Amino acid sequence: MSAPISAEPPKRLTDISTVKALCQKHHFSLSKGLGQNFIVNPGICPKIVDAAGIDGSFGVLEIGPGFGVLTRELARHAGKVVAVEVDPRLPPLLAETLAGLDNVTVIEGDAMRLELAPLLHAHFPGMRVAVCANLPYYITSPILMRLLEQRLPIEQITVMVQKEAAERLTAAPGTRLAGAITYAVRYYAEPRMLFTVQPGSFFPPPKVTSAVIQLRLHDKPPVSPQSEDVLFRTIRAAFGQRRKTAANAVSAGLGIPKAAVLDALKAAGLDIAARPEQLTLPDYAALSDALDRESLS
Repeated sequence: MSAPISAEPPKRLTDISTVKALCQKHHFSLSKGLGQNFIVNPGICPKIVDAAGIDGSFGVLEIGPGFGVLTRELARHAGKVVAVEVDPRLPPLLAETLAGLDNVTVIEGDAMRLELAPLLHAHFPGMRVAVCANLPYYITSPILMRLLEQRLPIEQITVMVQKEAAERLTAAPGTRLAGAITYAVRYYAEPRMLFTVQPGSFFPPPKVTSAVIQLRLHDKPPVSPQSEDVLFRTIRAAFGQRRKTAANAVSAGLGIPKAAVLDALKAAGLDIAARPEQLTLPDYAALSDALDRESLS
């Protein structure tokens, strides 16, 4: 997609009548299965990009550009934008809505399958890298964990997700809202809630409120477990049965005797009656180190 960038993004892309006209012109019907809810509130995208702190030093990876309304706003500020779209029907439509932009590349593909490291290296040489997207709700956690686990050269991730997911992702470990994903995110990044977005800001409007969150990636994790694999297996086991005590849940989830888990909790200096959500990330690191890893193989 190459041509000079226009001075202002076309406001018509946030107009529902324009969206409907584009759908008709390109014989495009919205897919519930792909979680397609497009932003039609003209104030949302500038607010997202401003909160992300995107400037010309950044190369931005966008996942799921939709009709390109956020893409255009990103292009006004970033040095380059690469938008990955899984729906093969959208690139021809994006060729129209992103016309006039010489710093945007659309790649047709699945962000869960693409080799992201070489993609970022090829498109953003010498640039700071950020991810900014209105993520389909059904794939929020898998996408975020893929971005984090691959240890890509990304400084920060700013995404719109379902509010309920946002609350779990940004919850403080050791609190009621915390879940396994909370601890996994905190291992790789520092998350924060930015702002909420009402259903009427989208077409079609979803049945839930959305929220924009930001993850600032750590240079190194805040804890240093002997084994990352054992740490995450222990956390997943604990939250697999969160109504039980951590000892019972970890024992059942990992298939090891409860006595061994109780011994590990004591060795780590932890409360043997603690619930899964009462333990912090350092607590889980200490517990996983104390567990007999041979019994987890």
